[in-house]
This record gives sequence, C-alpha cells and structure tokens, in this order.
Amino acid sequence: MEVARRRVIRVEGMEHKNPIPAAVRIGSMVYSSAIMGTDPQNGLIPDSLEAEVSNVFHHVSEMMREAGGSIDNIAHFRVYVSDNAVKEALNREWLLMFPDEDDRPARHTSVGRLKEGVRIQIEITAVIE
Repeated sequence: MEVARRRVIRVEGMEHKNPIPAAVRIGSMVYSSAIMGTDPQNGLIPDSLEAEVSNVFHHVSEMMREAGGSIDNIAHFRVYVSDNAVKEALNREWLLMFPDEDDRPARHTSVGRLKEGVRIQIEITAVIE
C-alpha cells in the first residue's frame, strides 16, 4: 500500500513565525494551521475588526485554491474569537462566503484568549476529491 505524500500549502501574507506550514494536503485531505486575519500585503493584523475578519476569509479562499480546490471542499471550520462581539463580523463574512443555508461547512466557535492583538483565528479541514 502506497502512503500519500504530504504537500505543504503556502499562502502569501499569512506566513507563520514558527517553522510550520499554513496548511498541508495529504491525499484528498487538507488541514490548516492557525489562519489569522493578517493583511495579505504586509502580514500585519489591521486595526479594523471588519478588515481582520475579511482577511481571514480571504486567506481561506487562497489556501483552498493553493491546495487545488475551492471553498466548496471545506468540511469544517474551527473558529476562535477573543470575545462574543467578534461573532457579528464573523457571521457577516460567513454568509457572504456561504449564502446557501443548505450548503455550508460545519462550524464550531469558541471564545477565549488569543495571541496579543488577534481577535479571530480559524482552522479548517477540507476534502478534495
């Protein structure tokens, strides 16, 4: 039995400080590391919550494209927010990306402490066949 080779997925503007990839694809599965709302141009977290959340969803789309798929391949989102106030901006972007209530990934959102200055962080799992 041949073992599927791991392929590292890189997304411009969301490089990690630690020596870990943005995501990996093994066979048909894609697993992300932490996706934060850094500005794709300068890698910094913007002052605006709306821009930060929008950037997260931009990175998700780019990640899926780099992995050889699209947002339609995403099975699950794990979302971490710094406080409940972030959920309103999260839901706005969520509905823009997934307007059809019968065609959305599963999602779990937790409220808790994040890295200094970060208000939202996402991890995804996707299947590309």
